[in-house]
Amino acid sequence: MNSLTFSIPAYNPNPNPTPRLGSFTTKKLHAVESAAVNFNEIKYSETIRPASLCRREALGIPVCFGFLQLLNPQLDPAAAETGAAPPCEYTAAPSGLAYCDKVIGSGPEAVKGQLIKAHYVGRLENGTVFDSSYNRGKPLAFRIGVGEVIKGWDEGILGGEGIPAMLAGGKRKLRIPPELGYGMRGAGCRGGSCVIPPNSVLLFDVEFIGKA
Repeated sequence: MNSLTFSIPAYNPNPNPTPRLGSFTTKKLHAVESAAVNFNEIKYSETIRPASLCRREALGIPVCFGFLQLLNPQLDPAAAETGAAPPCEYTAAPSGLAYCDKVIGSGPEAVKGQLIKAHYVGRLENGTVFDSSYNRGKPLAFRIGVGEVIKGWDEGILGGEGIPAMLAGGKRKLRIPPELGYGMRGAGCRGGSCVIPPNSVLLFDVEFIGKA
């Protein structure tokens, strides 16, 4: 079976987005890693193994989806904690973003525009894991507060009204409403189904490592 690659632009909060579909090819997917990552494309390969359906999306994360399959829990520290740790009590901000600190860091706060590193696990409300940097064995490096990631991430790490900034070394759970995530468009959509359905609430376990 040939692989299929396509791209769409990053999430646009405009209620009337005008998505532009890129060219369709049958070439195998090539991962692109560079110091300046392009976050404006979603890429898929139909022939790569399960738990590695890769794309680049507005989240700013070179996401390798398990395409509706749970990731290996042995590689997911957040999943391993779930059975032993008490439920996290979220605090909601006026924006709709909610957070719960699991570990308060002891390092400095991130500065807007700074290149930082973070590990994360992303889930849907039904518990389906759609991405994990732990599973790839490499944290995400991105510039915070400049739109390289969804708004829920920028606010959840930098802080905002009702939300304190994370400190390096900290671990935080985020519950991100659709308007601060992928909104009405969802993400990874094709053939009538989406990896992240439209209007999805996203649940993230974020570990802010520090400056990259």
